[in-house]
Amino acid sequence: MAQDSVELSIPFESLVDSIIRLSLQDKLRVWELLDEQVAQAEEDLWEHDPAVLTEIREARAAYQAGEYVTLGEYIAQRHEKT
Repeated sequence: MAQDSVELSIPFESLVDSIIRLSLQDKLRVWELLDEQVAQAEEDLWEHDPAVLTEIREARAAYQAGEYVTLGEYIAQRHEKT
């Protein structure tokens, strides 16, 4: 069976007013949903950002060349400085 969909146009202020009236539990659910959506949108933007792509290529090249410090080495270095 095909799913029917409906698009609604809700004024932003009406949406905000509706959210204000939600219970704490429902507000937390909306917050989680928005957090997931924002994170995905940011990730999508980063995947197409030339500066980010350049940094990723440079980091991969440095890693392949052995130019990195392991987490254990980093922690040991920090302890030596203190």
